[in-house]
Amino acid sequence: MSIVDGVRYEADGAVATCTFDKPDRSNAMDVPMQARYGALLRQADADPEVRAVVVTGAGRAFCPGADLGLLGTIAARPPVEENFRDVLAAASAGVPVIAAVNGGCAGLGFVIACSADVRFAAAGAKFTTAFARRGLIAEYGIAKLLPELVGQGRARDLLLSGRTFTAEQALDYGLVQEVVPPGELAEGAHAYATELATYSAPRSMAVMKEQFAREALLPLSEAARSATELMVESFGRPELAEGLASWNERRPPRFPPHR
Repeated sequence: MSIVDGVRYEADGAVATCTFDKPDRSNAMDVPMQARYGALLRQADADPEVRAVVVTGAGRAFCPGADLGLLGTIAARPPVEENFRDVLAAASAGVPVIAAVNGGCAGLGFVIACSADVRFAAAGAKFTTAFARRGLIAEYGIAKLLPELVGQGRARDLLLSGRTFTAEQALDYGLVQEVVPPGELAEGAHAYATELATYSAPRSMAVMKEQFAREALLPLSEAARSATELMVESFGRPELAEGLASWNERRPPRFPPHR
């Protein structure tokens, strides 16, 4: 296990963990760290052994956003398309991604957490969008992601105010799905990821992630028509046969890898 460009990667069976680990900057992100994160998510997504990914931070912070000391450099060299693809790597991955927010989660780190499929948070962890209070705009697609998670009214509140809120408030808003004691966060997120990796078909999860993105934009009748076509196609897939066999035989399924 090694740390490259401030990100640590390790695989434990079917679950991989990406950890932001840059203690001298409290996990604040520079461009190499951002690129490394995106590359690792794509690596995990391409690995047939990996069926779920946990993203978390080392120490007391998840990711407080971009390294503010680099903002002048960033302004001189504006981000390109590869930058936002790295930040949103969890959203484009077929494998499910669980954000385990252990501490401060702001700005760029907030976008990364929102682009995950499920969010766990340590009790007392602090969140903020931060952009408006730095003279910035709603970056990296967060103006689309956040309303889908918490609704338009709350999203506008959190983005326009840039105020700090707690994990407990995030749970109430619907932003996070679980709040657990800090000492139980890693174990809880890993256990959830393991459950997905063990019992849910990789192809089913990957197709569902595509459906979330595509069908949300369609009228209900068109979404249902699209889903019906996918359902009929799935009848001939090996996942269905194995899902039924494992149910009848009362055993964990042995689903094939998606890739």
